Amino acid sequence: QVQLVESGGGSVQAGGSLRLSCEASAYTININPMGWFRQAPGKGREAVAAIDSDGSTSYPNSVSRFTISRDNAKKTLYLQMNSLKPEDSAMYYCAAGLIGGSGYFRRRGLIGSWYRYWGQGTQVTVSS
Repeated sequence: QVQLVESGGGSVQAGGSLRLSCEASAYTININPMGWFRQAPGKGREAVAAIDSDGSTSYPNSVSRFTISRDNAKKTLYLQMNSLKPEDSAMYYCAAGLIGGSGYFRRRGLIGSWYRYWGQGTQVTVSS
C-alpha cells in the first residue's frame, strides 16, 4: 500500500523559506507524477506544483516562488518555498497515483481529484 509522509512544515516569518519533504513508501516516484497541494481553513484545496516522471514540472502560476523536485533514490518529493507570505499559510499535502499516469500529466497534474494517494499533511504558518 502506498504511504506518503510529509514533513518540514512549521512557523516562519514573511519573506522566509521552508522546504517540505514527502517520503513515499511502496511507490516508484521516478516513473510516476506527483504533486503538492494546499488547503487553508475555510478555503478549497489548490494546486501548488506537480512533477512528471521525466522531471518536467507544472505550476499554477507562470512565475512561482516555489520549486518542486524529487530524489528518486530516496523516494522523496520536495517543495522549496521561498519569499513566503502570510497567504501561503495552509496545510500542505503531497499526492501520488495520478490516474492515467504521465500521459495525462499536462491535463490532470494540477487537479487534486485525479490523484489516488494522499499524505496526512504538514502545516505551514507564515506570520507578518
